[in-house]
Amino acid sequence: MPLILLSILFLVVPILEIFVIIQVGQAIGAWPTVLLLLFESALGAWIIRHEGRRAWRSLRGAFETGRLPSRELADAGLVLVGGTLLLTPGFITDVVGFFLVLPFTRPLARRMLSAYVAYRARRGTGRVRVIRVGGPTFSAGEGPRYPRAPAAAAESRLIRGEVLDE
Repeated sequence: MPLILLSILFLVVPILEIFVIIQVGQAIGAWPTVLLLLFESALGAWIIRHEGRRAWRSLRGAFETGRLPSRELADAGLVLVGGTLLLTPGFITDVVGFFLVLPFTRPLARRMLSAYVAYRARRGTGRVRVIRVGGPTFSAGEGPRYPRAPAAAAESRLIRGEVLDE
């Protein structure tokens, strides 16, 4: 995400959150608004704990069976981002956080994330970082950032494969 867009989000979202909190406070009162925000945070923390455990078990199961955990990694990332939004006080961030965390809306969020990543990959604007364990760091279209090992040693650690869409 471009730095300017991210900066605008960090400025606009808190202002919108304050506006919505004030509007809700005027409609239902100050104390009910505070209690509603506390209730949403507590409910969000409970859902995060439950869904986080589920995502972690699913991720471990994928690793244990030796299959590529693409769906499980996406779910874990969505739960992490959604959980962060749920713990942030405010109604707008809570709505987005619940959308990312709840098990019946997360598949839609995962499809949206997948479509966005595919779009960026087709446009060629997304930078792909490949980090090899025990080796140098590479970026798409670039050479290694550190001196390479001899070709025979590097070739023996290379795993050839193909990326398939779900």
